[in-house]
Order: sequence, then structure tokens, then C-alpha cells
Amino acid sequence: MEVPKDQIATLMEHGLYDSAEMLGSFLVSSSTVSAETSPQLKAENLILLGDALFHQREYRRAINTYKQALHHYARVPKQSSGSTRSSLSLSTRSSVSASSNSAINESEVRFKIASSHFALNETKAAISEMESVKTRSLEMNILMAKLHRNSGYNRGAIAFYKECLRQCPYVLEVVIGLAELGVTAKDIISSFTQTSSRSAKVSLDQIDPTRWLQRYVEAQCCVASHAYKGALELFAELLQRFPNNVHLLTETAKVEAIFGKNDEAIMRFEKVRSIDPYTLTSMDEYAMLLQIKCDYSRLNKLVHDLLSIDHTRAEVFVALSVLWERKDARTALSYAEKSIRVDERHIPGYIMKGNLLLQAKRPEAAAIAFRAAQNLRSDLRSYQGLVHSYLAFGKTKEALYTAREAMNAMPQSAKALKLVGDVHASTSSGREKAKKFYESGLRLEPGYLGAALALAELHLMEGRNGDAISLLERYLKDWVDDSLHVKLAQVFAATNMLQDSLSHYQAALRINPQNEAAKKGLDRLEKQMKGIDPDATDENDENDVEDVDGDTEEAELM
Repeated sequence: MEVPKDQIATLMEHGLYDSAEMLGSFLVSSSTVSAETSPQLKAENLILLGDALFHQREYRRAINTYKQALHHYARVPKQSSGSTRSSLSLSTRSSVSASSNSAINESEVRFKIASSHFALNETKAAISEMESVKTRSLEMNILMAKLHRNSGYNRGAIAFYKECLRQCPYVLEVVIGLAELGVTAKDIISSFTQTSSRSAKVSLDQIDPTRWLQRYVEAQCCVASHAYKGALELFAELLQRFPNNVHLLTETAKVEAIFGKNDEAIMRFEKVRSIDPYTLTSMDEYAMLLQIKCDYSRLNKLVHDLLSIDHTRAEVFVALSVLWERKDARTALSYAEKSIRVDERHIPGYIMKGNLLLQAKRPEAAAIAFRAAQNLRSDLRSYQGLVHSYLAFGKTKEALYTAREAMNAMPQSAKALKLVGDVHASTSSGREKAKKFYESGLRLEPGYLGAALALAELHLMEGRNGDAISLLERYLKDWVDDSLHVKLAQVFAATNMLQDSLSHYQAALRINPQNEAAKKGLDRLEKQMKGIDPDATDENDENDVEDVDGDTEEAELM
């Protein structure tokens, strides 16, 4: 043969896919191999070329090449290809031999076609290709589970995920997938003990003698069911056994962020980066926390580091969006949208996009982004975004329904109770109800500053300034927080206690020099203290307005 097939296999084993593709083009175009006389040989050659294209992520070309291979293979008489099942397959691990008497594994070819469609977000085409495969490997079942989940066929996804666990109980991404689809920890664990043949059961002690895997399943089910306190306890137990486990530390940090333990989450993410400075997983979540803390120095460094690791990942685009939010909201929005184009199942991308659209006074579009995040996996942030979006364009009924949905999903969450209170507080007739929900949230979680600030604002709106001050001053003992000082400053200013107001605005700016509310409040207060009406329009502005009116009248007369 003019072009030796084993050389192409060698090139692919060494990751030299460019060279393999070039050599493969010589192989399939050789005049010595006729599709009429040697259809199997032609198919084998095309599969080798398809492998090279697949590894280079040229998925369209790979699909076309694999389909040509199957077309030629269909013309091979059955007796010449049925003697052996060892395949000339699609990956380098099965391409070690390319002799003319090797058989073609059609299932593997179809799996690669389906994988290519999946990479191109062509879910229906991928499912259609995989349905003709009767006996599926572990990786095939994982692909089928993902395809069904992406299509909204959750029951089918659960069945395929469970089949994966029967084949291998340690596929942790499957555990997370099942938990997110609402499967109980008991049901997931029971799948471990069933063999793929279903004819026998394996003892759980054989699979997980120290029970760490069961604890991991329980932790992920707690996260999925919004039982964040239980999840943190289970992750803490696992971290005692695996103290520097980057995955466990990252999962814990994410839950702490959702739970409102921002300082602990930041410290946890810092530990992750100290152990593995090149990890990208959930680093966009870390960027969001740094933005909340207005720690722009660390945020800048984080984004710079992430860009140097891999500038193509969705997490990096979300981190860039977070960085640009303060400088240019339009650029920030474009980065958030780019993260979704890179990975349309990346939840922080939708959360960031929703927040930016809400700030840009585009609540209808923001609601669509938050709803997309909610459909992928509901958490407190998507509920909060949806509620505030609905309130922004006057859909109080939808806001209340969503807030109650959050409360039912997270009955032990003070933040969910506050969300219902926020909806009631948006109308004058609902303020008494709002007060009850805020107070319930504080009874459930006495240290929850968000509920205290909301209740203080309610006291201020109702003219109960003394109640607002006494409530907020209780939190000064335990909290060093700029928003707490800003709220106290606003209440003192409304009570005409200007000196106290001044000291709290200054305290807020010492904690966070970037706090815009403190800057604006201080500027307004200084005008008041100088005897200047802070609401008065500047004389020059008034003259400009009068001139414009005069010009309009003159134009009409002319």
C-alpha cells in the first residue's frame, strides 16, 4: 500500500492530528483502493481520517467523513465483516492496528457522529444517531443522559444516568446530574449496588467501605434541594477526610456564596487557588464575590490570571463581564453573552446577563435571562433576579408567585422569606405583611443583615425612624459592613441628626471607598450642612432649559 495506515494511527497516538489529517487525505484519495472492489478498506481509511478531524474539532467534516465510511461499510458482505468484533474505532486507543482484516465497530462510529452533533449543539440529530446503537458503553450512556436532559426529557436522562452508575458508581458528574434532576440520595445510592446485567447485587461495603461516596451523594442532594446548611455540614465532614481536595473546596465555596457567607467563600476560593493556581472551575463565581466586596485589585489580578490560563472558557468571559461592569456596562453585557455562546448551559453567564440587563432598565429581557438560569438549575440568585425583574415592570402577581415558589423550595431560608417580603413592600398596602416576613427571616437567621436592612427601610418609610436606628445599631456590634453604615446614615439624615449621618457615611467610605450610595449621600449631606437645598437645580441648568424653551418659541413664530 502506498500510504501505511499504521503510520496514521501512530501520529494520532502522539496527538499529531494535523499530520494525521494530511496523511489521511493521501490515504483516502489513493488510486490503489477502489470503493467498488474494496468497500471495507475504503471505510476503514475514511474512519481514520474522520478520527483526525474529530480530534481537531472539525466536527462538520468529521460527520461527513464518518457517514461516507458507513455508506461504504453497508456495502460490505456480512460474512466478510462479522468474524470479529475488535474495531477499527474512532479514537487513538483503538487505532493501534489498521490491517485490512480488522472489523469496523459501527456503534463506535455512530457514537462519534453523535458526539460531533452534541459538540455542535444539534441535540435531536445526536439522539437520532444514538438510538440505533443497542449496546452502549459508559461514555455512550453519559452522552445519552446529557442529550435527553438538554432536550427536557428528564425521565429518560435519569434512566441513562442510573445505567451509568450501574456500570461505574464513581462517576461523580452523574451523581450531580441525578441530584439536580431531583433524585433522592437513597435512590442514587441504591443504583450503586446493581450490576449492569441486573442479575446480581453488589454489597455497598464493597463499593464504598468508608462511606465517603454516600456522604458526597447526600451533600449534592442537599445542594440540589436548597438545604444549604446540611450541604455545608456534609462537605465539612468530607473535607476532614480529604483536606486539600480542590473539588470539595470549590463546591463548599459555591454553597457558602449562595448561603450569604461571602467572606468564608472568598477565603475558600483563595485556598483553592493556592493549591491549584491554574484551575478555572467556578472562578467566575469567585469574581462575582470580589465585585460584591468591591475588591477590584484582586478582581483585576484574578481576571488577568484566568486569561493567561485559557481565554476561551465560559468562566473567563463571565469574569471579564464582572470586571467591565463598573467601567462599561455594554462591554460587560457582550462578555456575558459570549460566555453563553461558548457554553449555553453555563448558569453564571445567565445570572450576570440578567443583572446587567436589570441595571440597564431592561427588566423584560433580564427576566428571560434569569428564567433560562432557573430552567437549568434553580438557586436563590435566579429567584431573586426573577422577582426583582417582575417588580421592575409592574408584574407584582408574577413576582409574588416566584417569591412564594422560592419560599416553598427553601422553607428554612431567611433569604427566601425576605424575597416574599420585598414583593409585599413594593405596595403601600402590603407593608404590614412585608414587616412580618422580614421579622420571620430574622427569627430564622438572626444574623441576616439583608433582612435587617430591609426592615429598617420599612420602618423609615412608615416614619418609625427610632425603631430603624435601634434595629441597625444592634448589628454594628457584629458587622463591619459599608451598606449597614449607609442605611444608618440615611436614617439619621431623615431624622435631621446630620452629624451622626456624616460619621456613618464616612465610616462606610473607610470600609469601601467605592460605595456609590455613600458618595452620593455624603455629597447631599454636605450641601444640607452648608444650608444649600440638595434638591435645588443648578442655576446654569435652569438657564439652559429657559434658552431651549425660548429657541422653540422663536422657531414656532418664524
